[in-house]
Amino acid sequence: MTLDKRASAELERPVESLDDLVAYFRAGEKPRERFRVGIEHEKLALRAGTLEPVPYDGPAGIESFLRRVAQQPGFEAITEDGRVLGLDGPTSVSLEPGGQVEQNGQPHASLLDAIAEIRAHVATLRGIADASGIVLLGLGAHPFHPTKELTQIPRERYRIMRQYLPTRGELALDMMHATASLQVSFDWSDERDMVSMMRTALAVTPLVTACFANSSLTMGRPSGFVSRRAWIWRHTDPDRCGMLPFAFDDAMGYARYAEWALDVPMFFLVRDGAYRPMNGTTFRRFWRDGHEGERATLADWDRHLTTLFPEVRVKRILEVRCADAVPLPLLEAAPALWKGVLYDAGAREAASALLPVDGDARDALQLDVARRGLGASSPRGPILPVARALARIAREGLRRQGAAAEAALLDPLDDLLERGKSPGEVVLERWQGEWAGSPARLIEHARY
Repeated sequence: MTLDKRASAELERPVESLDDLVAYFRAGEKPRERFRVGIEHEKLALRAGTLEPVPYDGPAGIESFLRRVAQQPGFEAITEDGRVLGLDGPTSVSLEPGGQVEQNGQPHASLLDAIAEIRAHVATLRGIADASGIVLLGLGAHPFHPTKELTQIPRERYRIMRQYLPTRGELALDMMHATASLQVSFDWSDERDMVSMMRTALAVTPLVTACFANSSLTMGRPSGFVSRRAWIWRHTDPDRCGMLPFAFDDAMGYARYAEWALDVPMFFLVRDGAYRPMNGTTFRRFWRDGHEGERATLADWDRHLTTLFPEVRVKRILEVRCADAVPLPLLEAAPALWKGVLYDAGAREAASALLPVDGDARDALQLDVARRGLGASSPRGPILPVARALARIAREGLRRQGAAAEAALLDPLDDLLERGKSPGEVVLERWQGEWAGSPARLIEHARY
């Protein structure tokens, strides 16, 4: 199997008008009974014992690790130019640019089924990782090595991104190679529903970032942040990252999101499996003028949308992207928090009212959260009690959805909020205290 498989016939047709782009989003609409939740989570990889970065090549590398996983029943290697860069199977696996191992979970109506899938995935990878001398970690940023020492996965799209993104943000290469996150995806019923969900997700992004902030170490020392990952993402590319203040405009809808995406520069164009750098050409210009004899298609649009990295992203699903990677079972609390809030109208209304609505204040709070986690403050005061309120809202939202059994997934988050410290604050306290700067203790704490 190869990466970037040929798109469906529907996506191969040329983009003729803005209406085509709006119709692309509208095709994501689903009746409530078909709503699902999808979970993707990334894991950092280190050599067991030495804690050196895991190379891509060689018998002890990430590619060899994936080949071993591909020998398990139901798995199949995904290749590009003969190199293994991912897996199809019971759950798909992909490699991020720095060798982060990502699970791309199937969408599930039940969070319990989604969590069971994650646990099976972790169990499969853990056994093979142990045999391969690799540890996989739930941390939001690499704790020991500078980015220049980390693996660079030999995928053509990543090569193009490595050339382009540093022209837009000083920490772009750190984002690509040294960070790991958790993303959760949701469905919507119509345009109004999508807008409501997106606004709520953006409104509570600082709270969720604080709850799962888990990147407080770099180079074996305090990083100066509770979520260094969140800070890095804000210094990656202002064109395609951030809090999307236009989402709160009266005109927000499919067309408004499309207008924003049209003016973000493209990384590349793919034709016959080959990548062509676009050198900063926006999708709007490509659509209007073409490029080297090629016309924009919906497949190009679909691919372009996956290269936009705001805190909340719209494709044919709505994806929330603000959480650091964390170990199990705290990882399981994140989709429960989001589902409880986003799939219940009453919960959305209550959650949206928790923080100031001013866009500048929301943006400033997100940056403060990167530095201080649950110790941050909004214009209304400390955010810790507000985060506790959000967890209560999510629990009630799950109950109203008839998902009371899923509410138990929030228990680890409640324990964390009762303690009053983000996971990265806990790591830093232990690193400087009982762990006495021991990498082995950190690995024990964070490994999957």
